[in-house]
Amino acid sequence: MSVIRVNGYEFPLELYYHEEHCWVKVEGEVVRIGFNDFGAKLAGKIKHVDVPFEGDELEQGKPFGTIESGKWIGKLIAPLSGTVTQANEELLDNPSLINEDTYGRGWIAILKPSKLEEELKKLYHTPEQIRSWIEREIKEHVKK
Repeated sequence: MSVIRVNGYEFPLELYYHEEHCWVKVEGEVVRIGFNDFGAKLAGKIKHVDVPFEGDELEQGKPFGTIESGKWIGKLIAPLSGTVTQANEELLDNPSLINEDTYGRGWIAILKPSKLEEELKKLYHTPEQIRSWIEREIKEHVKK
C-alpha cells in the first residue's frame, strides 16, 4: 500500500478523503468509511463513537454520528451518500481502535453508495490534493 506522509500524518493513496476527515475505500459495490489519521491524532484517545445503524441513509457532507475523546466531541460528516449496510460494532466496546488501527480495524461503517462516481470527484485523492489540504489543516488546527 502506497502512503503519503505529511508532517507525521499518514494517508494511504488507495483511499479518498473528505475535508471533514473521514476516509473512503471503494470495495466493489460498497465503500468502507472511517476517520483519518490526522483527525484521530488531533482528537486524542477516542473514548466513544456513535456508529450509524444498518439501513441508515447518509448524505454527503451531513452529520451521521459523533466521535468523542477526553478533550473533544465532534460530528462525523458523511464522505459519501448511501445506505449503511454494516456498522463496526466493535467500536462500541473499543472506540480506541480508531487511534490504534485507523485504516484497518478502526473503520466505522460500510455503505452502498448512491452517487459514487459523482461524489468521489469532490474528495481528495491525489498526493498533491492530500498534501495541500493537510498542510492547510495543520496551519489551522495544530498548535505550534
